[in-house]
Amino acid sequence: MRRLESWGALMSALAMAACGTPAIDTMPASPGQPWRPATGPDGAIVGGRQQPANDPAGSSYVLPPNRTLASVVPPPSAIDPQHAYTLAELIDIAQSSHPETRIAWDDARRAALAEGIAESTYLPHVTASVIGGVRSTRGSQSGGDVGADASTSSSGTIAALSLEWLVFDFGQREAIVESAQQASIASNIAFTAAHQRVIHEVCLAFYANDAARARVAIAAASLKNAQQIEAAADERYRHGVGTAIDLAQARQATAQARLGDVQARGRAQDAMLALVTAMGISPLARFDVADVSGRPLSKASLQPIERIVSDAISRRPDVLGAYAAEKASEAAARAAEADFKPKVFMSATGAHASGRLDVTAVPPVGQQSGTFNLSGGHWGSTVLLGVTVPLYDAGLRKSTLGQARAAADAATAQSERVRDEAVRQIVMAQNALETSLEANEAAQALVDAARINFDAAFDAYGHGVGTTTAVTLAATQLLQAQEAAIDAHSAALSAAATLAFATGALGAAPP
Repeated sequence: MRRLESWGALMSALAMAACGTPAIDTMPASPGQPWRPATGPDGAIVGGRQQPANDPAGSSYVLPPNRTLASVVPPPSAIDPQHAYTLAELIDIAQSSHPETRIAWDDARRAALAEGIAESTYLPHVTASVIGGVRSTRGSQSGGDVGADASTSSSGTIAALSLEWLVFDFGQREAIVESAQQASIASNIAFTAAHQRVIHEVCLAFYANDAARARVAIAAASLKNAQQIEAAADERYRHGVGTAIDLAQARQATAQARLGDVQARGRAQDAMLALVTAMGISPLARFDVADVSGRPLSKASLQPIERIVSDAISRRPDVLGAYAAEKASEAAARAAEADFKPKVFMSATGAHASGRLDVTAVPPVGQQSGTFNLSGGHWGSTVLLGVTVPLYDAGLRKSTLGQARAAADAATAQSERVRDEAVRQIVMAQNALETSLEANEAAQALVDAARINFDAAFDAYGHGVGTTTAVTLAATQLLQAQEAAIDAHSAALSAAATLAFATGALGAAPP
């Protein structure tokens, strides 16, 4: 016996070693060596031992390419590259293409289905089943010196129909349904909030892209001005009026302007990619965008902050969602309280057995109740009406109720915090809009003054009056003023969109 036990232990150890060795071989040999995964025919990483150390494909920390994944790179979206899209058109595309809106829609759908599940508890559950079986017995009988073996067998089928119905539960199901309804409302609000976030992101990216394109135009104009100054400096130098230093300074200014032109075009490409990303479409998409750089701005549409806050609190998605979550938590607490009360239920079962199969009971299958005392060729039925009263559960219901009440209190505090945060965001957005509109007016005045200064300096320099330093400085100041005006205009548009978003009113493209 001991020998058998020893052999059993040895075989177990060998089996464990055999199972453990391949698993160890699938990981890197040491922290300083690369992982050489096994791959399938299409390059996909599969389980198994690593590739040999001398395999060139596994000699670095670069993973093998999976050709299946390479083929799922999304193609460019169906967008007309010749059309100049407006902000409203881009928002329409984003709302139907952005993954965030689809995720929010799926969440709302799941919440709606959960509400349907909760409502289904009001209706009875009916289950039908058919069972077939064979029963056999075997035994022996004896009397005196005479004995005989006896065996019997019987077969048949049983058809059963069962009903379960919770008749009354002191409002527990009502509270559960209300909690599910509020959760569904919160999910639908979150769906609306997702669309507002997408609209806001597209607006900001659209205005930033417009500003980047305007910077490209300004950089090109600045380069042209620098080239004209350089040509004038060269002309003065060839006629002996200017100096070599003046010509060198003009050439330096031209080189600087050319660098600025290249950088502006690079930033414009980045801004366009950011717009495509905000829309949630393929980064390979190419299209033109309508120009809004000349859009007039005015402070006349501004309203008092108190009125803005009052209107916004009643429609902001996060405030409404937090309120729905608060109501759902309160309903869940009422459901937990109802779990302490009795429940009235009704159960009914009807069954028919055919053949010569006699059984004392059919065990429950799934949601079907058990069926009792069936004999061949007979009908059996049971109708029960009862009351269940929970007496002792080791504190489970008490702990559940405590959790529900704590969740309800936390939801109330969260709702208050969301309202306070909403007011703070609205005030900040209003201040930002007022400041950006004032900055836009000041920047336009600065551009007008800088342009007059540059025109005068350049005209004087062309007539042999003034220095290269003065006209170059005037050109630089004009460029800075124009860039400041572009930034102020874009910031004002973005601030207006942000204020609309903060107040919950950004349901479409800003007017």
